[in-house]
Amino acid sequence: MSEQPADRGRYLFAVARGLDHESLTGTAGLRGAALEVVEHRGLQAVVCDVDLTEFGEDQLKRNLEDLGWLEEVARCHHDVVAALASAGAVAPMRLVTICSDDDSVRARIDSVFAALSESLGRVEGRYEWSVKVYAPRQEQGATVPEARPTSGAAYLQRKREQAAQRRTTGEQSLQLAEEINQTLTRSVVASRVLPPQDPRLTGRSDTMILNGAYLVPAQDADGFRDLVRRLAELNPTLEIELKGPWPPYSFATLD
Repeated sequence: MSEQPADRGRYLFAVARGLDHESLTGTAGLRGAALEVVEHRGLQAVVCDVDLTEFGEDQLKRNLEDLGWLEEVARCHHDVVAALASAGAVAPMRLVTICSDDDSVRARIDSVFAALSESLGRVEGRYEWSVKVYAPRQEQGATVPEARPTSGAAYLQRKREQAAQRRTTGEQSLQLAEEINQTLTRSVVASRVLPPQDPRLTGRSDTMILNGAYLVPAQDADGFRDLVRRLAELNPTLEIELKGPWPPYSFATLD
């Protein structure tokens, strides 16, 4: 490739192994830019050109604080990685990984080559599934209305009992969530427990008590779905949400 213009950079989406270039057909990069492949040491880095007036270091700091801009970039990033994952082993790069040119892309591969090769081997033929467990509002200590207390002491006693009930109910829900995670973990290649998501992101008022990611071989997808469904039936006081399959973000991303 010719020398990269000074005002252009390379957005690095992911690194793949055994990539069929035809799998990129119909998928565009950021701002509609064409996707390109940088071959290096038997791996394929998937990139597109970006304008450094938008993706350069100084402007990027401001853009990352713009949720609309960030959502648009994240959606494109995911679409590209998902297209790659459908065709083979892929290690997604961190959102907004910018290199100056193709030589910089190759240098980045060199810097993490051992870890990258290990990650690609780990996720090949496997996909990530998300399992979130929620404790519905009635499981967070809601009580049936009672008669008005006859004294201050009775009022305080009721408050203590309600607080104890909430603690007990919360502990029971967390224990059930941990048992669900352990059961799922025994059935998959790898798992990770991620921090609970903010209700502003989930759009739910219920408490998320498990946010698990599970690496599942493609051929075991139906069995994993069935297991989650059985766990939901066995735990009617909780709500279990299953999503996937996704590219293995939680198991192959290097940084």
